[in-house]
Amino acid sequence: MITGNKGEWSEIYTLLKVIADKRLFAGDRHLNKIENLIFPIIKVLRDESNGTFEFSYNKDLVIVKNNDAEIRIGVNEFQKQAHFLLTKLKEKTNGTFSIPEIQSFINSFNSQTLKAKSTVKSDIRIVIHDQRTGTNPELGFSIKSQLGGASTLLNAGKTTNFIYKVNKLNLTTKQVECINAIDTRSKIKDRIEELQKLNGEFNFNKPESSVFENNLVLIDSALPIIISEIVFLFFTSNLSKTLDLVNEISAKNPLSYNLENNHPFYTYKIKRFLTDIALGMMPSKVWTGELDATGGYLVVKDDGEILCYHIYNRNEFEDYLFTNTKLETASSTRHEFGTVYEQDGQLYFKLNLQIRFL
Repeated sequence: MITGNKGEWSEIYTLLKVIADKRLFAGDRHLNKIENLIFPIIKVLRDESNGTFEFSYNKDLVIVKNNDAEIRIGVNEFQKQAHFLLTKLKEKTNGTFSIPEIQSFINSFNSQTLKAKSTVKSDIRIVIHDQRTGTNPELGFSIKSQLGGASTLLNAGKTTNFIYKVNKLNLTTKQVECINAIDTRSKIKDRIEELQKLNGEFNFNKPESSVFENNLVLIDSALPIIISEIVFLFFTSNLSKTLDLVNEISAKNPLSYNLENNHPFYTYKIKRFLTDIALGMMPSKVWTGELDATGGYLVVKDDGEILCYHIYNRNEFEDYLFTNTKLETASSTRHEFGTVYEQDGQLYFKLNLQIRFL
């Protein structure tokens, strides 16, 4: 029996729905269809442990090929199964579950698993027809579903800690212990406020991970400072959406850019950062700037509609990431941040970056 959570079942839903629709709809930053940007689908490819499945069309039939086997199924059967699966997913709460009817359907063409092969970057590959260029590119997608909980764009780790010096302050061991003992709902914000009340001044020192620091510098040499400002603002204000944080930082202009011609310095750089994370940059691995095979997201909306965002349409992809993400507080004990500590006579404080979809 195949079991999975909502996110895993969403992979199968996406496969069935995309095949049934016979076309991909591009989305805008607000998760609405861009009416004049529709891509007819030529074929859909999915890599599983028992080989690659290829779904192509002959009028109202879907031709399913796997290894040497070939089977033909009506497009309307994919529509029916996608609709049934969506209904089931809306009924389910959290946890893992089985859906025998859908398992029986995918088994009919020898598909045995909910998730695509884990060694392959993209969950699904789709050959589209681009009417603008007359070409048929193969695009790889990662599936992001709103049917379950919101997924993370950047997972927290010690590698995503940013270190700040706390200057103009001498604290006794007792004072340090008292500040670190603050255990309110907003304890990190309150600890920072307590240090500032004692005239402590926070100055960004460096990211904890030199690999992450260099990845950021590779994308844009100003990124370590810009992100440190955004992270500090997140922990000391009520703002959490990426868009709001960047707007606030842009108004402050900590890097003293020449804004007389309204160049969107901060927005542009953060969009580049988000896009590189989406396309494969990880804080713990050296980033060479080479995009992985994915190249884009298929977003399953909570009403079951599927929209595509791809590096192929870079502006829409960047706008989607910029408008639909937020910073959040990860576990401060697990990732070792949020406390004041002394090293070689200097006080320090670490804050952490984690980014989640709205």
